[in-house]
Amino acid sequence: MNGASREALAAARERLDALTDNTSVSARTLADELAAVTALLDREVSLRRVLTDPAQAGEAKADLARRLLGGQVGGETADLVSGMVRSRWSQSRDLVDALEELAVLADLTAAQQSGALDDVEDELFRFGRIVASNTELRAALTDRAATGSAKSELLRSLLGGRADAATERLVTRLVTAPRGRSLEAGLESLSKLAADRRNRLVAVVTSAVPLSDAQKQRLGAALGKLYGHPVHLNIDVDPEVLGGIRVQVGDEVINGSIADRIEDAGRRLAG
Repeated sequence: MNGASREALAAARERLDALTDNTSVSARTLADELAAVTALLDREVSLRRVLTDPAQAGEAKADLARRLLGGQVGGETADLVSGMVRSRWSQSRDLVDALEELAVLADLTAAQQSGALDDVEDELFRFGRIVASNTELRAALTDRAATGSAKSELLRSLLGGRADAATERLVTRLVTAPRGRSLEAGLESLSKLAADRRNRLVAVVTSAVPLSDAQKQRLGAALGKLYGHPVHLNIDVDPEVLGGIRVQVGDEVINGSIADRIEDAGRRLAG
């Protein structure tokens, strides 16, 4: 992708992150629905051209997407796709590539939320090595005469119960809908996205009052320096914090709130 499409994809990834950072949204459901929309637009060339036509108003394209998807996918997916078609795309196919990438990222997020992302990354790598060393398996998985259901069943027999469910879903979608890529290129892309996702840190920040943009930037920069990676901030305002902030990154908690200090002092006095 280049130019406008890169910017549109970056914006879509940010919206996906915002959605999946909300624990009430199912990343697994988003992945399945985004994959279904990918298949639809990959198949319907004229439709994706309409949805990416720069001569059409963005809101008109968003309304069309909502009408088409209404009742077929959840509200979060429909809103995400509507936002994507409002953006400008260099080529109509770029929209489909972006949707497919978001489906993968949503599945990887689901794995991350369940604590299985490291396993998924390792399994994708090992499966790629197995395919590279087994010409008969590769031939079976890339056979154009074989049906998608036959390939799915083969993968189920290979991966079912031996790999994480997210790994099986990702590989199955790649094999049954390669979209012109070689199997090796597809697996390499999945592995890269998994590695990128694993290196993304999320900090849940709880403060008594909303933080200013400058405060967010300073906090993000400080946490990034501390952990050696960019850190995405999820801000939660809780008046009961009483002042200061509370930061949680994974299992690690950094307490700076007055309420926590009072509680800690009380524990010390009681002891």
